[in-house]
Parts: sequence; structure tokens; C-alpha cells
Amino acid sequence: MDTDAVLRLMQDVAEQVITPRFRALQDHQISEKNPGDLVTIADHESEVLLTAALTEAYPDAVVLGEEAHAQDPSLLDRFNVAEHGFTVDPVDGTKNFVHGSPDHAVMIGEVRGGQVVRGWIWQPQHQAAYVAERGVGAFLNGEPLTMAPLPSGSDQPPYRTARRAWVGRTLPGLGDLELTWACCGVDYPRLIAGDARTLVYNHSKPWDHLAGALLVEESGGVIGTIDGRPFPAQGLGGGLVSAPDQQTYDAVVSALASR
Repeated sequence: MDTDAVLRLMQDVAEQVITPRFRALQDHQISEKNPGDLVTIADHESEVLLTAALTEAYPDAVVLGEEAHAQDPSLLDRFNVAEHGFTVDPVDGTKNFVHGSPDHAVMIGEVRGGQVVRGWIWQPQHQAAYVAERGVGAFLNGEPLTMAPLPSGSDQPPYRTARRAWVGRTLPGLGDLELTWACCGVDYPRLIAGDARTLVYNHSKPWDHLAGALLVEESGGVIGTIDGRPFPAQGLGGGLVSAPDQQTYDAVVSALASR
């Protein structure tokens, strides 16, 4: 499937099974995988459709879906050693989706030879399509996308974290951490737009981060582990830091290490 075809697939699936449930979910269509970790009928149905289409197009690829992994954790092990694989997050920001927030997304990432080579984020309520191809660039609704420059002076965007327990904590020498938008498919685009000075994640799953990581890199930003190592397309699991430039990334990693 070419890049545009994958995006159309995501848009079609969202229109078919996600958006009709937005602000219309019934109680029996929502459950918990773990306490506080919500999943809905839209998550399940959209992942089935996306996985089937990718598997048909790429029968030798390992397709790692978030909900499939919940049923079969060994799927992550197979993905981590696969020459070719896809990650599928059918409704990123499920809690936002359940609570009626438009800040949710469909995400797909593609890995070949240990590198993220393509990534897609579709925000159905915002009608925003983010696409990245390694070496080609990042795009928003077909237009080239570049990292917004940080403003000078005191008018700086906040440092943000997805870990609620860290909200309000001070990065020594930098500033306090504020909460992200609780959806990686929104967090990464908002970083690129200049609404955050950095993103800090304590734990990471590949379906949450592969598409956004490539989007950041191809728009001119930096992403790596919380201890300063390069972003791992496979074997992901620890903390991550993403920033508009190398200097900011290094400063945040240093501040986190000094805590």
C-alpha cells in the first residue's frame, strides 16, 4: 500500500466505526483492560479492520495492535525481532474519546530493518492528517510540516509530561512540568506546532510513539530515551524525551538525571 492508501484506510475506518461512537458510547461499549485503562468497541472494531487490511497487503509483516497485544503479549516479542512490522493504535487517547474530547487519534507506524520508515496520525475530529516518511519529510494535510521555532525571551511554551505524578515537578534550571494532552497522537503534533517545549514520557509502548517519533524527526526535532540514547524503533519500553532541538533535549535529559 502506498502512503496515501494507508491514510485513506485510516480515514475510512474512523468514519465507519470510530466517529459514529464519538459522544454516543453506551456503558456496555466501554470496559477496562486494567483499572483506569479504558477500551471501547471502537478500539476493537477499528483495530480488526486496520490489521486485516495491513495483513492482506503485507502478509509477511508482523502487525502489532494495542488490543491484540492485550490478548497476546507475545506479539510484542515477535514485533521486536521482525524485519518488517506495523504498529496500530486504533483509538489513541481512549479516555479522551470516552469523555467526549476531540483530542484522540488513529495511528500507524511502519518499521523496516529496525528503523521507523513511515508514520501516520489521523485526528478525525480535527480533520488533521499527519504523515511522515523517512528521508522524505513530514506533512500536515499534504503540506510540508516543520518544527515551530521556540520564541525568544520569557514567552516560552511549557515543558510537558504524560506522567500525572510528575506534573508540577521542577526540572532543575529549566522549569516546571505541565500535563500533556493525554494522547500521543495529539502531543507530538502540538510539540511541532510550538505548544510544548518538550515532551517527557516515563513508560512507552511502540503503538503510542512510532508514528509521532518519525513525525518529530522529519520535521526537524529530536527524540530519544530519557537517559540520552537514540530512539529505539524496536525494544521500546522505557522513558522518552522529545524536543524541538538537540540543545533542549540534552538540557532536559540532564535535568532529569540530576533529580
